[in-house]
Amino acid sequence: MTGVEESRAIHGVGLGLRSRHYDELLAGVGEIPWLEVLLDNYAHGDGLPMHQLELIAEDYPLVFHGVGMSLGSADPLDVRYLDAVMGLVDRFEPAWLSEHLAWTSSGGRHHHELLPLPFNDEAVDTLVARIGQVQDRLGGPMLVENSSGYTAFKASAMSELEFVGRVLESADCLLLLDINNLYVNAWNHNFDALEFLRGLPRERVAQMHLAGHDHREHYLVDAHGSPVVEPVWELYAEAVRLFPDIPVCVEWDRDVPALDLLLGEVKKARDIMAGGQVGSGGEESDAS
Repeated sequence: MTGVEESRAIHGVGLGLRSRHYDELLAGVGEIPWLEVLLDNYAHGDGLPMHQLELIAEDYPLVFHGVGMSLGSADPLDVRYLDAVMGLVDRFEPAWLSEHLAWTSSGGRHHHELLPLPFNDEAVDTLVARIGQVQDRLGGPMLVENSSGYTAFKASAMSELEFVGRVLESADCLLLLDINNLYVNAWNHNFDALEFLRGLPRERVAQMHLAGHDHREHYLVDAHGSPVVEPVWELYAEAVRLFPDIPVCVEWDRDVPALDLLLGEVKKARDIMAGGQVGSGGEESDAS
């Protein structure tokens, strides 16, 4: 796998690859410089999806993003799953591999949800050990994503910012900074999203995510099924100022729309990256 610091092909605003858009992307519709592949869609064998991915890989640089590694679980790392992931890495040579600071399995059962962790030393140690196992196989750094959360743990002994920073430093890995997750957490747990951004180690930020969320009565849910809201765009603009030239991916996972709508989101992200102004409006006030 290409080292992150050596990757020249991943720049600007990319898009999360979804099967609905295969044909248009293969036809070259839109100005998409790279694609992020949800590797769990391809980790369980060959067939038509794998064939389509092979065709896509001929035309687009790729990064891999996973949801099933369960880095924060007390269970041992699933070696069979890791073998499947590494098989895809060897086959497609993505620029990098990313996963979440979360857990998805316990007692050998997979829950198909990205579940939160307490912010304490034990969770840091668990993550660092499992990230180390993955990086040993990769032969280089992986990216880890700040996850959304809807509960606070009594066992937490530090802030999310300190927790993320401890993991990045101790595991010697890099950050996939999800702007929407940061906004959701700042809203749900009443902390300053801008202070979080400004406290991150700049040299560790390697990629960003943008996505939409659902606004429930008293909390936000990271749902990936709607456009990015204006306060998230504003937070993204600050992230671009703090972390210039970092590639960003637009995600949309639920009720995936026509490609044209997503290209509009990509264009707005690209305009902000180029120094354009963020428009007014939006459905929530600033999380900070």
